[in-house]
Order: sequence, then C-alpha cells, then structure tokens
Amino acid sequence: MAKSIMIQGTASNVGKSIITAGLCRIFRQDGYTVAPFKSQNMALNSFITKEGLEIGRAQVVQAEAAGIEPEVDMNPVLLKPTGDSKSQVVVRGKVWTELNAVDYYRFKQGLTPMVKESYERLSSKFDIIVLEGAGSPTEINLRDNDIVNMFMARLASCPVLLIADIDRGGVFASLAGTMLLFTEAERAYVKGFLINKFRGDKALLADGLRQISEITEKPVLGVVPYFRLDIDDEDSQSERLERRPESGADSGVPKIAVLRLPRMSNYTDFSALNRQAGVSVQYCAAAGDLDTASLVIIPGTKNTMLDLDWMRKNGLEKAVKKHAAAGKPVFGICGGYQMLGRRIADPVNAEGGGEIEGIGLLPVETVFEPGKYRTRVSGKFLTLDGIFNPLSGMEIEGYEVHMGSTKPCDGETAYTPVALLKDSVSGAEITDGAYRGAVYGSYVHGIFDAENIASVVVKALYNANGLEYDCTLSEISIKRHKENQYDMLANILRDSIDMDAVYRILDDGMLNH
Repeated sequence: MAKSIMIQGTASNVGKSIITAGLCRIFRQDGYTVAPFKSQNMALNSFITKEGLEIGRAQVVQAEAAGIEPEVDMNPVLLKPTGDSKSQVVVRGKVWTELNAVDYYRFKQGLTPMVKESYERLSSKFDIIVLEGAGSPTEINLRDNDIVNMFMARLASCPVLLIADIDRGGVFASLAGTMLLFTEAERAYVKGFLINKFRGDKALLADGLRQISEITEKPVLGVVPYFRLDIDDEDSQSERLERRPESGADSGVPKIAVLRLPRMSNYTDFSALNRQAGVSVQYCAAAGDLDTASLVIIPGTKNTMLDLDWMRKNGLEKAVKKHAAAGKPVFGICGGYQMLGRRIADPVNAEGGGEIEGIGLLPVETVFEPGKYRTRVSGKFLTLDGIFNPLSGMEIEGYEVHMGSTKPCDGETAYTPVALLKDSVSGAEITDGAYRGAVYGSYVHGIFDAENIASVVVKALYNANGLEYDCTLSEISIKRHKENQYDMLANILRDSIDMDAVYRILDDGMLNH
C-alpha cells in the first residue's frame, strides 16, 4: 500500500489544491509514482475522464502535475451546486441524485464504503498518495458526518500538514484556533504547518513562527511566498474572475468578453485564450462591458435556464444581440450554446421544469432529458464561413458533459454544424454545434485547447479589427507550457518548504500515533 500525506487548511481558498499539485510534482520528479485524492469536492469546474466519468478539475490538475491520467477514484464524490441550497451529487463519476444541504448531510455517511474502496484502489497502484481536505476541518457542527478531512486522515492512517493563508490576515490566530478546535486525537495527526501567500521579508516572521510552534507544539515546515503561475485553480475562488473589466476604449488589442454567469462552470475553457499575448480576456457581468468587445463568449453553466433569465433581466441578452447584429462574433459553449438557440425545454425537471425562449441567434432548440451525457471527444472543425473560417479543418479535442440534446428547429434548413467528432466512449462519429453568420455554438469543453487553435482565434480577431498581428506572440505549446508551470511550482515549494522533514513525516506515517 502507498505512503500518504494529507493537506488540510484553516479555511477555504488557503491554497490546499495548489500545494497538493506542487507536492505531486515534487514526488514525481524524485522518482515516485504519485496520485492525488480528494474524497469529496464541491466545484462547477469538472472534467470527463477517458472512461466518460466526471470528476473535479482540481484533481485533474494534480494528476497532470503527477504525470498520470486522471481517473474517477481520485475524486469519488463531486458536488455541483445547482442553486442556492441544492447540489447535484456525482458519485464515482455518475449523477446519483440532487439534494439540498440538509439531506446530503444526513445521507453522505452512506458514501463512506465507496470512498474507502476508491482510496484503497489508488493506494494499491501508487507509491505515494497526496490527499486534499476541503474547507476547514474544524467546522464543529459538521464534524460528525465528515468524509473528507479527519475522517480520511484516520481512514488512511495519514499524517496531516495544515496550511494557513497569511495574505488574508490573522494567520497565527487561524492556526492556533484550528488546533484548539481539533480533538486531542485529531491534533496528533497534524505534523506541521505551512504558511502560504507570504509577501515580504521572512525574517519579520521569525518571532511569530517561534511563538506559534511553542503554543501549538507543532513545527512550521515552510513559508511559501505569494506567487502567480498559470495553473488552473478552483472555480469558486479564481482570482482571474475577480479582475475588473477595463473601462473606456480598448488598449489597442482585441478584447474577449466572457460572460460571468452566476452559475458559470468550466471557466478553464478559456485558459488557452488567457495565455495568448496581444489579447485581453475579461469576465463581464454588465451589459456595458460588451460595448468594446471583439468577441463575446457565453460559457457553460450549471443552470442554463436560470442564468439565461438573469441575462435577460440585467440587459446582457440585449447586449449580446446588439453585438451579433453588428456582425461581431459570439461563441457559446455547452449551456451558452443552448442559450443561443430559440427554445429550451425541461420536461424532466432537470432545472426546475418548464421552458424558456432562447436568445434566438441560432436555429436550434434544446430539450433536457433524463441522464447526463458525458464523454471525451476528438475530431476537427468543419468548413466555417465568416471570421473563423481559418479554423476550418483544424483538429480539436475536449469533452462533453451536459443535460439534454440540441437539434435543428422543425423545418429549419439554414443549419450548419461546427465540428465532426468521434465519441471516445462509444466510438461513434457525431456532428457538434451549429453556426450562422458570426454566431457559433458547441458542446465541446476545451475547444480552444488544441495546439494553435487559440492563436488562430486571436489572429482572426486582429484581422476583423484591421489590426496588424505579430504571429510570434501566440505560438505557444499548451502541453509544454503546462509542464513548465508545474516545474516552476515545484521549484517554489522546494525553496520554501523543508522537504527533508516532509519525507520524514511521509516515511513515519502514523507509527507514533
């Protein structure tokens, strides 16, 4: 069985996912086979494995850092919020049910045998497992039904490193308070602290580090500096979504406006565009933010009908129509594609039932059906007219995860698919999406990720705006770029964490417990 170590945090968004990814990379560099594990994740950013199963995107990033193929055992329970108080519960990659918070709290203990099986399968195949906790491990009102924090530490007999975020303030109080709220038995699992997101001279922390170690009787194993790397982060906490759109005129480069829907999912679809030099990618929630956009993208969403209603009420639908009427491109992905059609119907109550009129820019309609379509796909763009004609014939790959199917409206003949794809699960060839004029829709998440797709999109926007494009700006190998980012992350952690102590903790496990 594998050795294991667990990363827990004093709160959400303290850096658990990124530190887990960095440790996976370090262990891989040091010659070990390593896998990430998070028994329960809550995220709208999901991914489809090669078997057609759905897991949280954070575990995919960690698997990439470990140099392995993502698999469903890395994240056996995924919660995807569908509203303010309900979540779709995905168990071992398949939709199990939809529950409110109270009902899930009551029933989640029934998932523990499956969580245990997933962990043991991983543990039998790898040298090291790096486990990640969720939120705070000391929510005392939720402790009895925990399946992700100290429950997993006990189950895996796994030592814990506790992370705190100094950038948000109160770092020593958060460490001391968390240790206070642990039971005596739980405190024994914590073998040391990591302080994350530090800005400044570490010498200024020396006295505080000494005192917190004396107070808690636990060592501080590292102070990780604040850094920015191009590594996908958790959707609910992504800093890139918080950046304010530029006001006034463009800064001389094309602007891509991604609508920041309230229930937006899979925002990583736009990471490849974010990596391109010479273009501005902005997440916009106000109609006026679209005035200077060269391209508007409507992303995926966990509730298409509610988010379309939100767009309608705040003027974004009208702004999208105005943008399209000016001949400027609009691209919808997954739920965004569904919105661009003429009608969305929900006879199976997948999103609350009923039906809603779509934006009407594409001659298609969507009907929700029982079950969720999940698969990896690969193929190519068909011949496209208009601004994105240069994409014609280019190879693409990605995944689909959606409720319902989208088809041409009755009697509609002006319907042209965007791509021809192969379903990796069934092996069937399928057409995907639709376009008319400068309005495009597709179900493929990751449609911009394949080599050179993003740079061709940016070049097309330059041409449409009468701007001269420097082709050297955007020639980026996405795979090589990701590998470089993971190596840089590993270097940062090696420089700031006592890895000799981490290896001793890993080797000792809980033998002294």
